[in-house]
Amino acid sequence: MWWFQQGLSFLPSALVIWTFATFTFSYITAVTLHHVDPALPFISDTGTIPPERCLFGVMLNIAAVLGIATMYVRYKQVHALNPDDTLIIKLNKAGLVLGILSCLGLSLVANFQKSTLLVAHICGAVLAFGMGSLYMFVQTILSYQMQPKIHSKQVFWVRLLLVIWCGVSALSMLTCSSILYSSDLGVDVVQKLHWNPEDKGYVLHMVTTAAEWSMSFSFFGFFLTYIRDFQKITLRVEANLHGLTLYDTAPCPVTNERTPLLSRDFQ
Repeated sequence: MWWFQQGLSFLPSALVIWTFATFTFSYITAVTLHHVDPALPFISDTGTIPPERCLFGVMLNIAAVLGIATMYVRYKQVHALNPDDTLIIKLNKAGLVLGILSCLGLSLVANFQKSTLLVAHICGAVLAFGMGSLYMFVQTILSYQMQPKIHSKQVFWVRLLLVIWCGVSALSMLTCSSILYSSDLGVDVVQKLHWNPEDKGYVLHMVTTAAEWSMSFSFFGFFLTYIRDFQKITLRVEANLHGLTLYDTAPCPVTNERTPLLSRDFQ
């Protein structure tokens, strides 16, 4: 059996691969059509102008769905491993809420480009990156609480390093973008897609975009750490039928049907 066939390990793998493919395809298309500069544009800039906007939107929406599925499985796994620990239960629920909000923000970024509805796009970016960073932080705390009994200390340290990486990238992005957008450069910095080295604010722009890409890769690395955990979990759906038809009739006993969800492993 291949590693991605074990349990639900294919979920975080699919999330990372699909999201990376989304950024890559939209970037290649935008650069090929000269809609953006090859040197580190904003991620959302590569999905601003058609046809890459259509590709970016569709693929990122699918990534948001994969993200919710991955975070839900993680929630169920932590809950099953710690059914009686009050602190872990609360943190686990908080992590699920933060994760769902992050995926909602990802969908907003996909569907509302900054050139059409800037406020919705910025709100989506704040949710995606802000709530996503908090989600990583909460999951790292959970990893700390669950080591060394449930998983090794190495997993916690790897996730902690990824959270620090994410935090440094976020701080750099916020600092440089605040300085850039508050400066009077004589142009609409937010909507500007083409930058030249001679432009005012070019260095700040490059640091901001580099920090955004760096932050995204820290997310990729964090979800890749789920692969080994997900190899040890499967989910099943249980359907409870209260009648033989869908009409309003008297209830009759029917045997419950149990169907595996997303996995053929019944162990």
